[in-house]
Amino acid sequence: MAGIKKNPLSYNERDYRSRQNSGLIASTVKIAETDLHILTSQPVSDHALLSVIKVRAEIEKYIHQHPLFLTSLVPLPFDSSAPESVQAMLAAALRVGVGPMAAVAGVIAEHVGRMLLAQGIDEVIVENGGDLFVARRQSSVVAIYAGESRLSGKLGISLRPEQMPCGLCCSSGTVGHSLSFGVADAAAVLAPSAALADTAATRLGNEVVSRDSKSVNRAVELAKTIEGITGVVIIAGDHLGAWGDIELNPLA
Repeated sequence: MAGIKKNPLSYNERDYRSRQNSGLIASTVKIAETDLHILTSQPVSDHALLSVIKVRAEIEKYIHQHPLFLTSLVPLPFDSSAPESVQAMLAAALRVGVGPMAAVAGVIAEHVGRMLLAQGIDEVIVENGGDLFVARRQSSVVAIYAGESRLSGKLGISLRPEQMPCGLCCSSGTVGHSLSFGVADAAAVLAPSAALADTAATRLGNEVVSRDSKSVNRAVELAKTIEGITGVVIIAGDHLGAWGDIELNPLA
């Protein structure tokens, strides 16, 4: 999957990983471009590694058979014969209007997270370059890092138990080495599906073409038309827009 870059929820150095205070056990799984930070109620590195190998193999095999899947910036036709992970990417891309690889980080995070839940792990957070799958039995707050914006690290999105499991994914045109056609410092999307959250974050980030309230508001209005997403927070410079079932908390 070389050449496809994903947008981080925080800085390239990923020092945000050291700031978490979840009370869960941290582990890391790295394979090629995939770099997972996993928080669980018990150690899971070996199980998670096998899950990453499986889902990456599915996606890579499909790319080998369908090269356009890797490079397309527009949706591709749905393929009911594809592996479940690929179907999720195709479906999300069709709903949002972007290329299917916009969902890759979210799909991998959710695949690993749901596999761990199925094995009896009762609390799981999987972060893949800023795209998260979150399943906890207690409320949690996820900080929003937004590059050089004065709002970066000052706000967090609160997740209630009844909202989880869920995907919380972020796209940025100013942070990281990702492909984005916009200038948003952060376009964070909450949805039941991490694939949908990932693709929607990409689309909304692309819509922020200037760092002003008009551009942010236009992206928020677009978010309201994307079926299935729960809420969105968009930051560009000093401007912030939010919509949906989103609770923002100030952070120290």
